[in-house]
Amino acid sequence: MFKRVSPYIGEYKKYTVWATIMMSIGIIANIVPYFFLYQIISPLTRGEHIDASFILVRVVIIAVCEIVFSVSYVQGLTFSHISAYNTLKNLRVSLQGKLEKQPLGNITELGTGRIKKVFTDDIDQVELLLAHAIPEGIANIAIPVIIIILMFVFDLRLGLLSLVPLVVGMFAMGMMMKSGFEKMNAYYESAAKMNNTIIEYVNGMEVVKVFNKDGDSYKRFGDMVKSYRDFTIDWYRVCWPWMAIYSSVLPCLVLLMLPFGSMMVLGGTVTLDRMVLVFCMSFAVGPSVLKALNFAGKFPALDYKIAELEKMMEHPPLKEGTSGFKGENLNVEFKDVHFGYEDTEVLHGVDFSLKQGTTTALVGESGSGKSTLAKLLVHYYDLDSGSIRIGGQDITDMSLEALNDQVAFVSQEQFLFNTSLYENILIGRPDATKEEVLKAAQRAQCNEFLERLPDGIETKAGDGGKQLSGGERQRISLARAILKNAPIIVLDEATAFMDPENEEKMNAALDEIVKDKTVLVIAHRLSTIKNADKICVMKEGKCIAADTHDKLVNDCPEYKKLWVASVSASTWKVREA
Repeated sequence: MFKRVSPYIGEYKKYTVWATIMMSIGIIANIVPYFFLYQIISPLTRGEHIDASFILVRVVIIAVCEIVFSVSYVQGLTFSHISAYNTLKNLRVSLQGKLEKQPLGNITELGTGRIKKVFTDDIDQVELLLAHAIPEGIANIAIPVIIIILMFVFDLRLGLLSLVPLVVGMFAMGMMMKSGFEKMNAYYESAAKMNNTIIEYVNGMEVVKVFNKDGDSYKRFGDMVKSYRDFTIDWYRVCWPWMAIYSSVLPCLVLLMLPFGSMMVLGGTVTLDRMVLVFCMSFAVGPSVLKALNFAGKFPALDYKIAELEKMMEHPPLKEGTSGFKGENLNVEFKDVHFGYEDTEVLHGVDFSLKQGTTTALVGESGSGKSTLAKLLVHYYDLDSGSIRIGGQDITDMSLEALNDQVAFVSQEQFLFNTSLYENILIGRPDATKEEVLKAAQRAQCNEFLERLPDGIETKAGDGGKQLSGGERQRISLARAILKNAPIIVLDEATAFMDPENEEKMNAALDEIVKDKTVLVIAHRLSTIKNADKICVMKEGKCIAADTHDKLVNDCPEYKKLWVASVSASTWKVREA
């Protein structure tokens, strides 16, 4: 546990040490009053007379001890929280750094629910370990050990009697941890699935309502919530009996000491004042031990969470070089590309090339591998084998920054941040002037809808760009790519959400933008890529033909079938009643 956390504490480890020291001082100050209380009670048990001043001095000392306890304990908590929250910062920054180096595809597969849970809920729970469990746990276990030793010094038999509830309680604690740990994996896996399902349910609510699938969607949502409930109840059902035993037995160190100690006092083998002293000391031990062991019960869960944090990032980082772009030209070559998702290969030795300054289109049925090839060019994933080269340089030899400078990627689903549309476009080139941003928006045919918005280009996009239609979001994304002005452009269904009125404008803008660029375009509507310099036909993860439209229509049956289907779809209309 501590070995896992230690690398993230760094320079703040000293605050944890000081927190432990201050809390130990506080606990000692909280225990000392029992000895002064004994000094007041002991003469009374022997029938001796004591002065009021004697009592007053000890009451003042007890009050001072309580003040020392409060001040030192609060200061200890201050130190521990400084250490804890800076460690959480280090942990999040470290995980964020590792997350950035993961293939983007792997991040997508994890799911936003799981990532959110890890970065917020799970990491926040590590605060319990650092701010409380370590400093308070050490302090609360060290002091009782000293007191128990003193009990044995004062009377061996009373010391042994006080140990019996401790042994029983710690046995129950151990059984609880053992039983609970066996259920832990299933419990946390269920929680992660529930989080992903909730986010999917909320994000897909519009589709659910439109297609009247409330029942099906809610059933899945409900099943996941019930599954989490069942795992939680099952886990607690195993743990609670043991928790009830140790939480009721541990505070009662006098459980055996009271009856047997009283018999020893009556038998004359132990003096009443000595029994009273051990009695008072036992009251200081129980709560401290219980608190320490309660923290101990959290350790397996926290250990699991930290292990999961690291496990989530254990995938090999994206293969990335450190050099800039050194290609001889802007020709792009896919050579014997093999790639699969998990254990299923979806690309089987794909070979094709894009000549600098030309437009190459990828066509094929859904699932043939078109979008995967586009994502591989922008290094969304690492290849299983083969290579992708730009100007003869393997994309894995250059840094992601260098690759991104060469390639602009516009897909059918583009994310917009909840900032102004101006700032969303500026992402394409942060050092661009306002005039350049406005010109990019104009070339992407954005002015038509920007003029309708209350604040024009300064209008907020909303969460995920929800203030705009799908076509408007794509035009903002296209403006972002225009501003970037990369020499290689990848268009993955970039006009998918275009309405007929704006499609002609959009295609005209695209024709202007891709001029003198190396372009890879993916489109289901073959009419939009009819004039491409080269069309590559994909089928079942292989490139089965590559040529111009006219030649493919005559020589490639698969392309001819796609073309006929595309033409038929474009002439389809609703029949009048």
